Amino acid sequence: MEKAITKLSSKYQTTIPEPVRNALKLGKGDSVLFEVTNDEVRIKRARPVDIAYLSALNGTLDEWAGEADEKAYRDL
Repeated sequence: MEKAITKLSSKYQTTIPEPVRNALKLGKGDSVLFEVTNDEVRIKRARPVDIAYLSALNGTLDEWAGEADEKAYRDL
């Protein structure tokens, strides 16, 4: 397993290390997808289907955004 380390800038930006870019075959302008599970994050090259899915999903995420919903579901 190859490992690479990078630092965050003051704006929380980072450079994707060369070994990672090579492994994912990333080029300028490519999109990346982060999959977060508990304390682990996987990075993948985003495919057009990933981008379309996440764009469509984004519009549905404010469904339970009100104070009444927050109160009702707080203890779940």
